[in-house]
Amino acid sequence: MRRDTASARSFGRLAIIVSGVPVAIAGAMALAIWALNMPPPDRPLMLRLLVVSAAVSLAAGGLLIRASAGRRWDRLGARIAAAQVVGVLVALICVTPTVLVMFQSDHDRDLLILLLGYAPTISLIFSAVVSASVGASLDAIRVGAARMAAGNLAARVPIAGERELAELGRAFNTMAARLETAFARQRELEEARQGLIAAVSHDLRTPLASLRVMVEAVADGISDDPETIRRYVGAMERETVSLGRLIDDLFEMARLDAGQVKLRLRPSAIGTLIAETLETMEAQAARRGIELRYRPAPGVPPVPLDPDRIQRVLYNLVQNAIRHTPADGAVVVEVADRGAEVQVDVRDSGEGIAPADLPHVFERSYRGDKARARDATGDALGAGLGPAIARRLVETHGGRIWVAQPPDGGSVSSFTLPKTGALA
Repeated sequence: MRRDTASARSFGRLAIIVSGVPVAIAGAMALAIWALNMPPPDRPLMLRLLVVSAAVSLAAGGLLIRASAGRRWDRLGARIAAAQVVGVLVALICVTPTVLVMFQSDHDRDLLILLLGYAPTISLIFSAVVSASVGASLDAIRVGAARMAAGNLAARVPIAGERELAELGRAFNTMAARLETAFARQRELEEARQGLIAAVSHDLRTPLASLRVMVEAVADGISDDPETIRRYVGAMERETVSLGRLIDDLFEMARLDAGQVKLRLRPSAIGTLIAETLETMEAQAARRGIELRYRPAPGVPPVPLDPDRIQRVLYNLVQNAIRHTPADGAVVVEVADRGAEVQVDVRDSGEGIAPADLPHVFERSYRGDKARARDATGDALGAGLGPAIARRLVETHGGRIWVAQPPDGGSVSSFTLPKTGALA
Protein backbone atom coordinates (compact mmCIF):
# COMPACT_ATOMS: atom_id res chain seq x y z
CA MET A 1 0.00 0.00 0.00
CA ARG A 2 2.83 2.41 0.87
CA ARG A 3 4.72 1.50 -2.31
CA ASP A 4 1.63 2.21 -4.41
CA THR A 5 1.16 5.58 -2.69
CA ALA A 6 4.81 6.53 -3.21
CA SER A 7 4.61 5.53 -6.88
CA ALA A 8 1.47 7.61 -7.35
CA ARG A 9 3.14 10.65 -5.79
CA SER A 10 6.25 10.20 -7.96
CA PHE A 11 4.09 9.93 -11.08
CA GLY A 12 2.20 13.06 -10.07
CA ARG A 13 5.40 15.08 -9.61
CA LEU A 14 6.74 13.84 -12.99
CA ALA A 15 3.43 14.78 -14.68
CA ILE A 16 3.72 18.33 -13.30
CA ILE A 17 7.27 18.61 -14.64
CA VAL A 18 6.32 17.26 -18.10
CA SER A 19 3.31 19.56 -18.39
CA GLY A 20 5.39 22.57 -17.33
CA VAL A 21 8.21 21.99 -19.84
CA PRO A 22 6.32 23.16 -22.98
CA VAL A 23 5.21 26.28 -21.11
CA ALA A 24 8.80 26.98 -20.07
CA ILE A 25 10.09 26.50 -23.63
CA ALA A 26 7.42 28.79 -25.07
CA GLY A 27 8.12 31.42 -22.43
CA ALA A 28 11.89 31.27 -23.06
CA MET A 29 11.42 31.62 -26.82
CA ALA A 30 9.03 34.54 -26.40
CA LEU A 31 11.44 36.27 -24.04
CA ALA A 32 14.38 35.71 -26.41
CA ILE A 33 12.45 37.08 -29.39
CA TRP A 34 10.88 40.04 -27.61
CA ALA A 35 13.46 41.12 -25.05
CA LEU A 36 16.69 40.12 -26.78
CA ASN A 37 15.46 40.89 -30.31
CA MET A 38 16.92 37.57 -31.49
CA PRO A 39 17.52 37.43 -35.24
CA PRO A 40 15.32 34.97 -37.16
CA PRO A 41 18.30 32.75 -38.27
CA ASP A 42 19.22 32.09 -34.59
CA ARG A 43 15.73 31.13 -33.49
CA PRO A 44 15.77 27.49 -34.75
CA LEU A 45 19.11 26.92 -33.00
CA MET A 46 17.72 28.42 -29.78
CA LEU A 47 14.65 26.20 -29.98
CA ARG A 48 16.77 23.06 -30.54
CA LEU A 49 18.97 23.92 -27.56
CA LEU A 50 15.93 24.43 -25.33
CA VAL A 51 14.34 21.17 -26.42
CA VAL A 52 17.54 19.18 -25.92
CA SER A 53 18.25 20.72 -22.50
CA ALA A 54 14.63 20.11 -21.47
CA ALA A 55 14.87 16.46 -22.51
CA VAL A 56 18.09 15.97 -20.56
CA SER A 57 16.59 17.82 -17.56
CA LEU A 58 13.49 15.61 -17.65
CA ALA A 59 15.64 12.52 -17.71
CA ALA A 60 17.72 13.75 -14.77
CA GLY A 61 14.60 14.75 -12.84
CA GLY A 62 12.93 11.42 -13.50
CA LEU A 63 15.98 9.56 -12.23
CA LEU A 64 16.03 11.73 -9.10
CA ILE A 65 12.35 11.15 -8.38
CA ARG A 66 12.74 7.43 -8.87
CA ALA A 67 15.84 7.32 -6.65
CA SER A 68 14.20 9.43 -3.93
CA ALA A 69 11.50 6.77 -3.49
CA GLY A 70 14.10 4.46 -1.97
CA ARG A 71 15.28 4.38 1.61
CA ARG A 72 18.59 6.02 0.81
CA TRP A 73 16.74 9.29 0.20
CA ASP A 74 14.25 9.13 3.05
CA ARG A 75 15.74 12.12 4.90
CA LEU A 76 14.53 15.63 4.17
CA GLY A 77 18.03 17.12 4.09
CA ALA A 78 19.18 14.58 1.52
CA ARG A 79 16.20 15.32 -0.70
CA ILE A 80 16.74 19.08 -0.49
CA ALA A 81 20.41 18.65 -1.42
CA ALA A 82 19.53 16.30 -4.27
CA ALA A 83 16.90 18.71 -5.57
CA GLN A 84 19.45 21.51 -5.45
CA VAL A 85 21.97 19.38 -7.40
CA VAL A 86 19.40 18.63 -10.08
CA GLY A 87 18.48 22.31 -10.31
CA VAL A 88 22.10 23.25 -10.81
CA LEU A 89 22.60 20.50 -13.38
CA VAL A 90 19.56 21.67 -15.29
CA ALA A 91 20.95 25.22 -15.32
CA LEU A 92 24.30 23.95 -16.57
CA ILE A 93 22.64 21.84 -19.24
CA CYS A 94 20.65 24.85 -20.42
CA VAL A 95 23.55 27.30 -20.43
CA THR A 96 26.62 25.26 -21.41
CA PRO A 97 25.59 24.40 -25.01
CA THR A 98 24.72 28.02 -25.62
CA VAL A 99 28.09 29.11 -24.27
CA LEU A 100 29.91 26.63 -26.47
CA VAL A 101 28.08 27.83 -29.56
CA MET A 102 28.00 31.57 -28.94
CA PHE A 103 31.43 32.21 -27.41
CA GLN A 104 34.22 31.81 -29.94
CA SER A 105 37.06 32.93 -27.63
CA ASP A 106 38.53 30.07 -25.61
CA HIS A 107 39.44 32.46 -22.80
CA ASP A 108 35.92 33.85 -22.45
CA ARG A 109 34.38 30.41 -22.76
CA ASP A 110 36.66 28.94 -20.07
CA LEU A 111 36.02 31.87 -17.76
CA LEU A 112 32.25 31.49 -18.10
CA ILE A 113 32.45 27.74 -17.53
CA LEU A 114 34.51 28.40 -14.37
CA LEU A 115 31.85 30.80 -13.10
CA LEU A 116 29.15 28.25 -13.89
CA GLY A 117 31.05 25.72 -11.81
CA TYR A 118 31.46 28.18 -8.94
CA ALA A 119 27.73 28.97 -8.80
CA PRO A 120 26.59 25.39 -8.04
CA THR A 121 29.14 25.14 -5.24
CA ILE A 122 27.67 28.21 -3.55
CA SER A 123 24.14 26.86 -4.13
CA LEU A 124 25.01 23.52 -2.52
CA ILE A 125 26.48 25.28 0.52
CA PHE A 126 23.31 27.29 1.04
CA SER A 127 21.11 24.23 0.49
CA ALA A 128 23.15 22.35 3.10
CA VAL A 129 22.64 25.17 5.61
CA VAL A 130 18.88 25.31 4.95
CA SER A 131 18.45 21.54 5.11
CA ALA A 132 20.45 21.40 8.36
CA SER A 133 18.22 24.07 9.92
CA VAL A 134 15.02 22.35 8.83
CA GLY A 135 16.35 18.99 9.92
CA ALA A 136 17.28 20.30 13.38
CA SER A 137 13.78 21.69 13.93
CA LEU A 138 12.19 18.44 12.81
CA ASP A 139 14.58 16.41 14.97
CA ALA A 140 13.54 18.49 18.00
CA ILE A 141 9.89 17.72 17.30
CA ARG A 142 10.72 14.04 16.77
CA VAL A 143 12.57 13.91 20.10
CA GLY A 144 9.64 15.57 21.86
CA ALA A 145 7.20 13.08 20.32
CA ALA A 146 9.44 10.19 21.40
CA ARG A 147 9.55 11.52 24.96
CA MET A 148 5.77 11.76 25.02
CA ALA A 149 5.46 8.23 23.63
CA ALA A 150 7.73 7.08 26.48
CA GLY A 151 5.27 8.55 29.00
CA ASN A 152 6.74 12.03 29.65
CA LEU A 153 3.67 14.18 29.04
CA ALA A 154 5.57 17.27 30.25
CA ALA A 155 7.78 17.15 27.14
CA ARG A 156 7.77 20.33 25.04
CA VAL A 157 9.61 21.37 21.88
CA PRO A 158 11.30 24.72 21.17
CA ILE A 159 9.40 27.15 18.96
CA ALA A 160 12.07 27.92 16.35
CA GLY A 161 12.80 27.70 12.66
CA GLU A 162 10.69 28.68 9.69
CA ARG A 163 7.09 29.77 10.19
CA GLU A 164 5.62 26.41 9.21
CA LEU A 165 7.98 24.55 11.56
CA ALA A 166 7.31 27.06 14.36
CA GLU A 167 3.56 26.57 13.89
CA LEU A 168 4.08 22.80 13.94
CA GLY A 169 6.05 23.09 17.19
CA ARG A 170 3.39 25.36 18.69
CA ALA A 171 0.63 22.90 17.73
CA PHE A 172 2.68 20.05 19.22
CA ASN A 173 3.08 21.91 22.53
CA THR A 174 -0.64 22.70 22.61
CA MET A 175 -1.46 19.05 22.03
CA ALA A 176 1.02 18.00 24.73
CA ALA A 177 -0.47 20.45 27.25
CA ARG A 178 -3.99 19.20 26.57
CA LEU A 179 -2.89 15.59 26.88
CA GLU A 180 -1.14 16.35 30.15
CA THR A 181 -4.24 18.08 31.51
CA ALA A 182 -6.51 15.26 30.36
CA PHE A 183 -4.22 12.63 31.86
CA ALA A 184 -4.04 14.49 35.17
CA ARG A 185 -7.82 14.80 35.20
CA GLN A 186 -8.17 11.11 34.42
CA ARG A 187 -5.78 10.24 37.24
CA GLU A 188 -7.75 12.42 39.66
CA LEU A 189 -11.00 10.77 38.60
CA GLU A 190 -9.47 7.34 39.01
CA GLU A 191 -8.22 8.20 42.49
CA ALA A 192 -11.63 9.63 43.35
CA ARG A 193 -13.31 6.50 42.02
CA GLN A 194 -11.07 4.25 44.09
CA GLY A 195 -11.67 6.38 47.17
CA LEU A 196 -15.41 6.30 46.55
CA ILE A 197 -15.42 2.53 46.18
CA ALA A 198 -13.45 2.14 49.41
CA ALA A 199 -15.72 4.52 51.30
CA VAL A 200 -18.93 2.99 49.96
CA SER A 201 -17.67 -0.53 50.65
CA HIS A 202 -16.95 0.45 54.26
CA ASP A 203 -20.28 2.24 54.68
CA LEU A 204 -22.18 -0.73 53.26
CA ARG A 205 -20.25 -3.33 55.23
CA THR A 206 -20.74 -1.69 58.65
CA PRO A 207 -24.56 -1.40 58.69
CA LEU A 208 -24.97 -4.77 57.00
CA ALA A 209 -22.84 -6.41 59.69
CA SER A 210 -24.88 -4.70 62.40
CA LEU A 211 -28.14 -5.75 60.76
CA ARG A 212 -26.98 -9.33 60.46
CA VAL A 213 -25.95 -9.51 64.14
CA MET A 214 -29.23 -8.02 65.36
CA VAL A 215 -31.37 -10.18 63.05
CA GLU A 216 -29.53 -13.32 64.19
CA ALA A 217 -29.96 -12.29 67.83
CA VAL A 218 -33.70 -11.82 67.43
CA ALA A 219 -34.10 -14.97 65.31
CA ASP A 220 -32.15 -17.12 67.79
CA GLY A 221 -34.18 -15.83 70.70
CA ILE A 222 -31.13 -14.63 72.61
CA SER A 223 -33.28 -12.06 74.36
CA ASP A 224 -37.00 -12.37 75.13
CA ASP A 225 -37.18 -8.92 76.65
CA PRO A 226 -39.65 -6.84 74.60
CA GLU A 227 -37.74 -3.66 75.35
CA THR A 228 -34.50 -5.16 74.01
CA ILE A 229 -36.25 -6.46 70.91
CA ARG A 230 -37.84 -3.05 70.37
CA ARG A 231 -34.41 -1.43 70.70
CA TYR A 232 -32.99 -3.88 68.15
CA VAL A 233 -35.83 -3.18 65.73
CA GLY A 234 -35.29 0.57 66.08
CA ALA A 235 -31.57 0.16 65.42
CA MET A 236 -32.28 -2.03 62.37
CA GLU A 237 -34.66 0.61 61.07
CA ARG A 238 -32.01 3.32 61.42
CA GLU A 239 -29.41 1.17 59.66
CA THR A 240 -31.90 0.44 56.87
CA VAL A 241 -32.62 4.16 56.46
CA SER A 242 -28.87 4.82 56.35
CA LEU A 243 -28.40 2.19 53.65
CA GLY A 244 -31.28 3.61 51.62
CA ARG A 245 -29.86 7.11 51.87
CA LEU A 246 -26.44 5.89 50.71
CA ILE A 247 -27.99 4.07 47.75
CA ASP A 248 -30.00 7.18 46.85
CA ASP A 249 -26.81 9.26 46.92
CA LEU A 250 -24.99 6.80 44.69
CA PHE A 251 -27.85 6.76 42.22
CA GLU A 252 -28.09 10.57 42.19
CA MET A 253 -24.34 10.97 41.66
CA ALA A 254 -24.42 8.45 38.82
CA ARG A 255 -27.23 10.38 37.13
CA LEU A 256 -25.39 13.66 37.55
CA ASP A 257 -22.21 12.18 36.07
CA ALA A 258 -24.19 10.83 33.12
CA GLY A 259 -25.95 14.17 32.55
CA GLN A 260 -29.37 12.59 33.06
CA VAL A 261 -30.64 15.12 35.61
CA LYS A 262 -33.10 17.47 33.91
CA LEU A 263 -34.21 20.54 35.82
CA ARG A 264 -37.85 21.52 36.05
CA LEU A 265 -37.56 25.21 36.77
CA ARG A 266 -40.39 27.27 38.09
CA PRO A 267 -40.49 30.46 40.18
CA SER A 268 -40.39 29.34 43.81
CA ALA A 269 -40.08 31.02 47.17
CA ILE A 270 -36.75 29.87 48.59
CA GLY A 271 -37.99 30.70 52.11
CA THR A 272 -40.80 28.16 51.82
CA LEU A 273 -38.35 25.41 50.82
CA ILE A 274 -36.10 26.26 53.76
CA ALA A 275 -39.00 26.18 56.23
CA GLU A 276 -40.19 22.81 54.90
CA THR A 277 -36.69 21.35 55.06
CA LEU A 278 -36.11 22.46 58.63
CA GLU A 279 -39.49 21.09 59.63
CA THR A 280 -38.67 17.62 58.32
CA MET A 281 -35.30 17.68 60.14
CA GLU A 282 -36.62 19.02 63.44
CA ALA A 283 -36.89 15.57 65.04
CA GLN A 284 -33.36 14.59 64.01
CA ALA A 285 -31.95 17.82 65.46
CA ALA A 286 -34.01 17.46 68.66
CA ARG A 287 -32.57 13.98 69.32
CA ARG A 288 -29.11 15.56 69.30
CA GLY A 289 -30.15 18.58 71.36
CA ILE A 290 -29.58 21.01 68.49
CA GLU A 291 -31.76 24.02 67.73
CA LEU A 292 -32.75 24.78 64.12
CA ARG A 293 -33.48 28.42 63.27
CA TYR A 294 -34.46 30.25 60.09
CA ARG A 295 -33.78 33.94 59.57
CA PRO A 296 -35.74 35.18 56.55
CA ALA A 297 -34.86 38.37 54.74
CA PRO A 298 -37.63 40.71 53.56
CA GLY A 299 -38.12 41.36 49.88
CA VAL A 300 -36.46 38.23 48.50
CA PRO A 301 -38.28 37.48 45.22
CA PRO A 302 -39.16 34.01 43.91
CA VAL A 303 -36.27 32.33 42.11
CA PRO A 304 -36.47 30.03 39.06
CA LEU A 305 -35.42 26.63 40.44
CA ASP A 306 -36.24 22.95 40.64
CA PRO A 307 -37.82 22.65 44.12
CA ASP A 308 -36.96 18.96 44.61
CA ARG A 309 -33.28 19.48 43.67
CA ILE A 310 -32.77 22.60 45.78
CA GLN A 311 -34.54 20.99 48.72
CA ARG A 312 -32.05 18.15 48.45
CA VAL A 313 -29.22 20.69 48.53
CA LEU A 314 -30.70 22.26 51.67
CA TYR A 315 -31.17 18.85 53.26
CA ASN A 316 -27.56 17.87 52.61
CA LEU A 317 -26.13 21.13 53.95
CA VAL A 318 -28.35 21.21 57.04
CA GLN A 319 -27.74 17.55 57.80
CA ASN A 320 -23.98 18.08 57.46
CA ALA A 321 -24.25 21.05 59.84
CA ILE A 322 -26.21 18.96 62.36
CA ARG A 323 -23.59 16.21 62.24
CA HIS A 324 -20.81 18.65 63.13
CA THR A 325 -22.69 20.59 65.80
CA PRO A 326 -22.45 19.43 69.42
CA ALA A 327 -25.41 19.20 71.77
CA ASP A 328 -26.90 22.54 72.89
CA GLY A 329 -25.61 24.05 69.64
CA ALA A 330 -27.59 25.69 66.87
CA VAL A 331 -27.90 25.53 63.09
CA VAL A 332 -29.11 28.77 61.50
CA VAL A 333 -30.25 29.17 57.87
CA GLU A 334 -30.25 32.69 56.40
CA VAL A 335 -31.33 34.16 53.06
CA ALA A 336 -30.02 37.35 51.48
CA ASP A 337 -30.75 39.24 48.26
CA ARG A 338 -27.44 39.80 46.39
CA GLY A 339 -28.74 41.72 43.39
CA ALA A 340 -28.60 39.28 40.48
CA GLU A 341 -28.49 36.32 42.90
CA VAL A 342 -30.14 35.00 46.02
CA GLN A 343 -27.72 33.66 48.64
CA VAL A 344 -28.47 31.00 51.25
CA ASP A 345 -26.16 30.52 54.26
CA VAL A 346 -26.21 27.50 56.58
CA ARG A 347 -24.34 28.31 59.82
CA ASP A 348 -23.38 25.83 62.51
CA SER A 349 -21.66 26.17 65.89
CA GLY A 350 -19.50 23.10 65.48
CA GLU A 351 -15.76 22.53 65.65
CA GLY A 352 -15.15 24.23 62.31
CA ILE A 353 -13.08 23.04 59.36
CA ALA A 354 -9.32 23.20 58.95
CA PRO A 355 -8.30 25.93 56.45
CA ALA A 356 -6.49 23.36 54.31
CA ASP A 357 -9.73 21.39 53.95
CA LEU A 358 -11.98 24.31 52.93
CA PRO A 359 -11.30 24.07 49.14
CA HIS A 360 -12.03 20.32 49.15
CA VAL A 361 -15.22 20.08 51.20
CA PHE A 362 -17.46 19.66 48.14
CA GLU A 363 -15.31 17.04 46.46
CA ARG A 364 -16.82 13.59 46.39
CA SER A 365 -15.72 11.25 49.20
CA TYR A 366 -13.50 13.92 50.75
CA ARG A 367 -13.31 13.67 54.53
CA GLY A 368 -10.20 15.60 55.43
CA ASP A 369 -8.89 15.01 58.92
CA LYS A 370 -10.37 12.91 61.69
CA ALA A 371 -12.59 15.77 62.75
CA ARG A 372 -14.54 15.32 59.54
CA ALA A 373 -14.48 11.51 59.61
CA ARG A 374 -16.97 11.48 62.50
CA ASP A 375 -19.80 13.73 63.57
CA ALA A 376 -20.22 15.62 66.81
CA THR A 377 -21.54 12.51 68.63
CA GLY A 378 -18.64 10.33 67.49
CA ASP A 379 -20.64 8.34 64.91
CA ALA A 380 -18.95 7.56 61.60
CA LEU A 381 -20.04 9.69 58.68
CA GLY A 382 -21.23 8.43 55.31
CA ALA A 383 -19.37 8.15 52.04
CA GLY A 384 -19.16 11.92 51.68
CA LEU A 385 -21.40 12.15 48.62
CA GLY A 386 -23.86 14.69 50.04
CA PRO A 387 -21.67 17.81 49.62
CA ALA A 388 -20.58 16.69 46.14
CA ILE A 389 -24.21 16.17 45.09
CA ALA A 390 -25.12 19.59 46.49
CA ARG A 391 -22.35 21.25 44.48
CA ARG A 392 -23.39 19.54 41.24
CA LEU A 393 -27.04 20.47 41.71
CA VAL A 394 -26.25 24.11 42.50
CA GLU A 395 -23.88 24.41 39.54
CA THR A 396 -26.51 22.83 37.29
CA HIS A 397 -28.79 25.69 38.34
CA GLY A 398 -26.07 28.15 37.35
CA GLY A 399 -25.16 29.04 40.92
CA ARG A 400 -22.07 28.82 43.15
CA ILE A 401 -21.39 26.94 46.38
CA TRP A 402 -18.62 27.29 48.96
CA VAL A 403 -17.81 26.97 52.64
CA ALA A 404 -16.10 29.43 54.96
CA GLN A 405 -14.96 29.52 58.55
CA PRO A 406 -15.93 32.72 60.39
CA PRO A 407 -13.64 34.14 63.12
CA ASP A 408 -16.16 33.36 65.89
CA GLY A 409 -16.05 29.61 65.17
CA GLY A 410 -18.17 27.05 63.42
CA SER A 411 -18.56 27.04 59.65
CA VAL A 412 -20.84 28.60 57.04
CA SER A 413 -21.92 26.70 53.91
CA SER A 414 -23.29 29.07 51.28
CA PHE A 415 -24.76 28.80 47.82
CA THR A 416 -26.30 31.21 45.35
CA LEU A 417 -29.01 30.91 42.73
CA PRO A 418 -29.38 33.34 39.80
CA LYS A 419 -32.65 35.20 39.53
CA THR A 420 -32.71 34.72 35.75
CA GLY A 421 -32.67 30.91 35.73
CA ALA A 422 -30.09 28.19 35.16
CA LEU A 423 -27.05 28.87 33.03
CA ALA A 424 -26.41 25.18 32.17
